[in-house]
Amino acid sequence: MNKLYDTHCHIDFKVFNNDRGPVVKNASEAGVERFMVPGVSAEQWPRLQQHVEQFPSWRFALGLHPWFIKQHNRHQLSELEQALSNQHKRLRAVGEIGLDATCDNADLQRELFIEQLKLAKQFRLPAIIHHRKTLETTHPLVKQYGPESGVIHAFSGSYEQAMKFVDCGYKLGVGGVITYPRAQKTRQAIAKVPLSALVLETDSPDMPICGHQGERNEPARVAKVLEALADLREMSKDSLSEVLWKNSCELFNDAPPASNGHVSG
Repeated sequence: MNKLYDTHCHIDFKVFNNDRGPVVKNASEAGVERFMVPGVSAEQWPRLQQHVEQFPSWRFALGLHPWFIKQHNRHQLSELEQALSNQHKRLRAVGEIGLDATCDNADLQRELFIEQLKLAKQFRLPAIIHHRKTLETTHPLVKQYGPESGVIHAFSGSYEQAMKFVDCGYKLGVGGVITYPRAQKTRQAIAKVPLSALVLETDSPDMPICGHQGERNEPARVAKVLEALADLREMSKDSLSEVLWKNSCELFNDAPPASNGHVSG
């Protein structure tokens, strides 16, 4: 079985409250041995960390997501800095952070994004970066303020846009988008960029894969993303998954697991 790392999933969200343990177990049975669960708001961080203690296979990040901009304030940057300084052994990134053109308060979004990039750099952690209609404005900020590594979550852009981030040392999160034949620009970009720049993700419960529109997405379906990527790259799933696992562990400074690492909870 292919060893998989879902590098972006929100399985701490309430939509998984009734079956979180089975969802993690199903993913484990599909080959998912590691899960990166990003933070989205200061209110959510304590709850996220409680879930992390139940599942040894989880890694987590803390950040202020632009989608929740109405919940954020500048004082929470100090809370984030304090949390990062505590150095929890499975806290592996700053995220999910970024810019979203469909959300309000662009000035505060930009300020929080820059300050969180600076914190990631200060603590030598990768940044997990959200973008929506903001790739062109995101890149110069990442280049100026960001840490040496990170991931552009749910990358959906051109090859030229992709390589701007790859040249900064960042990886591209490959999710359900590439399972849709109509997503030609993104599929063509992902087929051409260096393989060393790619990692898999689901964004569960969002970003369903083709054929499952309207359904709750789950980490187990990262195996379907692997299949689509193997077709795009004209590679075997075995050799591809081996490289992607290495890329993911490198991104999050993660050692290979001694065992499956699943605990129900």
